[in-house]
Amino acid sequence: MLTGITLCGLTLMGFTDVPTAAAQTPANYIYVVTHVDIAGTPDVVKDATRLLREFSADSKQDPGVVRFELLLQDARLNHFTIVEVWQTRQAFEAHSAAEHTRRFRQNIQPMLGSPFDERLHNLLN
Repeated sequence: MLTGITLCGLTLMGFTDVPTAAAQTPANYIYVVTHVDIAGTPDVVKDATRLLREFSADSKQDPGVVRFELLLQDARLNHFTIVEVWQTRQAFEAHSAAEHTRRFRQNIQPMLGSPFDERLHNLLN
């Protein structure tokens, strides 16, 4: 049976397929949506896209990650959204403090057209 959640018009399907401990149910997961807007030339956008892809690949290996998706806004090739699902807040915080996250934020900072818009959510039942 597939289950999902709709978040900002995006349906995340199958996130319950990951085995979890009793205390780590989808109702307890941390859901994170981050908007990343890149400013600059097409070469800057290309470099930012590479950084985002590397960050996504690295983040998918972090302990406690349930789902990590990198989205590109339709018809706006410099607007990205990262959708993350973490088993616990501690897993998200460890990811935030990880070397690859710090390196990504430092390297992409000069390319940003606006500050990161990172918002944490809990499942509303």
